[in-house]
Amino acid sequence: MNKCTTPELALAELTDGASLAVGGFGLCGIPMTLIQAVDRLGVSGLKVISNNCGVDDWGLGILLAKHRVARVTGSYVGENKEFARQYLSGELEVELCPQGTLAERLRAGGCGIPAFYTPAGVGTQIAEGGIPWRYDGNGGVAVHSPPREVRVFHGREYVLEESITTDFSLMAASRGDHHGNLVFDGTTANFNPAAAMAGRVTVAEVAELVEPGELRPEDIHVPGVFVQHIVHAPDPDKRIEKRTVTEEALS
Repeated sequence: MNKCTTPELALAELTDGASLAVGGFGLCGIPMTLIQAVDRLGVSGLKVISNNCGVDDWGLGILLAKHRVARVTGSYVGENKEFARQYLSGELEVELCPQGTLAERLRAGGCGIPAFYTPAGVGTQIAEGGIPWRYDGNGGVAVHSPPREVRVFHGREYVLEESITTDFSLMAASRGDHHGNLVFDGTTANFNPAAAMAGRVTVAEVAELVEPGELRPEDIHVPGVFVQHIVHAPDPDKRIEKRTVTEEALS
């Protein structure tokens, strides 16, 4: 089955208020071609699940800047000042989640596991509730996180976390074939595989598109069964979130 298409056709059914899992970590491995296509669609009220929201002018930051995002579930506010401003002003609802827990919630959703117990967050507001999800714009809190169930297994406490599934998943891979099999290089295999599994409709942009059979089965990180659409995005614009150079390079 040839799953290759254009960004516009792949995202044709994305509507206002949709939930969206987006791969990437910082600016590494982000599906920028697909994010730009979402921007062109003009949809709003999106519920985004992603480790972070890029920076102010790149990644998911371009959707935030245009107030296309209503809610974010993530681990890190990062270097995005607009993200922080919208959250503190009550314009954006934010559910902060431990990073490993977020990855497992996505993976579990893709595996059909509705919930799981984890020790991460026990004895904190993650379990007890009360974390501000949305401020009221006047310094108060409009929506708090709810308390979660805590159980004891083998003498240790664990908190219950629900898995995540989304309407769409957007991800970026280094290589992929027409059947949707995907390979990642290095740290681009961050949240991308978990995001791919969680989406009811998964769209992957690939930098290098190869013919079926060219990828060795043992090299495939995400099999095509999880992927509905492939978008060829050669020569992606790879930005560095924080550039560090030596004194010699400056002289």
